[in-house]
Amino acid sequence: MKANSRRRLNPMRRRALELLASRPNGLTKKLLVRVHGFDTDMIAGLVRTGLATAERESVNARGKTIEVIRVRITDAGQRAIESNLP
Repeated sequence: MKANSRRRLNPMRRRALELLASRPNGLTKKLLVRVHGFDTDMIAGLVRTGLATAERESVNARGKTIEVIRVRITDAGQRAIESNLP
């Protein structure tokens, strides 16, 4: 975490980071919200604090090209979940 590296992760943020860590290509923001129940503000907070990245990408879905936002864990996010912070 940038400003306060000693700040503890709340359980929801930890769960989101652990889920992202388990997926090498990350997950789409829509999937994180609709399937896994995360709040868009919480996801934005992970990105804002440098624990995750969010990038637009084009994906071919059933012959149509759509834009999605792919969220991935950063090295800082990985360190946060590995540092024993609850």
